[in-house]
Amino acid sequence: MPAWARPTASPAHRLRLHTWIAIPVFTLLALPLLATLLYAVSTRWGATLLPDGLTLEWLARLWSTPRFIAAFGRSLFVVAGALVISLVLILPVAFLAHTRYPRLDRWMNVLILAPFAVPPVVSSVGLLQLYAGGPLPLVGTPWILMLTYVSIALPFMYRSLINSLRSFEANELMEAAQLLGASPLTAFFNVILPNMRLGIRIAIFLSFSFLIGEFVFANMLVGTRFETLQIYLFNVRRESGHFTSALVITLFVFILILTWLGNGRGEITAPEAGDT
Repeated sequence: MPAWARPTASPAHRLRLHTWIAIPVFTLLALPLLATLLYAVSTRWGATLLPDGLTLEWLARLWSTPRFIAAFGRSLFVVAGALVISLVLILPVAFLAHTRYPRLDRWMNVLILAPFAVPPVVSSVGLLQLYAGGPLPLVGTPWILMLTYVSIALPFMYRSLINSLRSFEANELMEAAQLLGASPLTAFFNVILPNMRLGIRIAIFLSFSFLIGEFVFANMLVGTRFETLQIYLFNVRRESGHFTSALVITLFVFILILTWLGNGRGEITAPEAGDT
């Protein structure tokens, strides 16, 4: 039978097929979050299918705890600093690897595999041996954690930026801007960066969502001397399951809102008919 005579699935049939696939996957992903949320707002949840009652006591207690607020602020400080350093270092490298030095991209593709190839425990032991003494004793300070997070964010940051550069003709835009009299630096900031806004946001939010939940490096390199959010969660895990569930849900909602705001405000809308 020729290809043009074969029956094709209607759009409605394909939509139903996608729905039947998406609903189980979404349910499987949402059930743990829903259970954690219910446990965070429940008065007591024992052998019954649903909690005995609902309350906001645990969330109110969480946000009235100075230790939690301090740990949350420390985590934001370390992660924000790591993201700024990563962006400043990796953005020029990604741009040069894509536009001027293609061989550099091959080396970077090997380098970004290092955080996945070396276990965090092994990396932590090496960093402890390197910075435990000498002229730069960084162990126990937020600076060693911030610099370590830069290496963790490297794969997510570099791959997102490279994919963003490949989505438009960066070389042609640079040449056109220079033909019009712009210097390479001016062309980069005024032409290339505006076209990379989406890729930069993806790199930042993807790295942020991963770094804010990192525990192994934080526990081994700084521990309780600089208590971050994950270390605080580990230290209070035995106090109350309701309290820790409230902390987990708070962190999830914070990341969700931050990602939604970042994605929603950066949308590029097409100009309407008649606009000049």
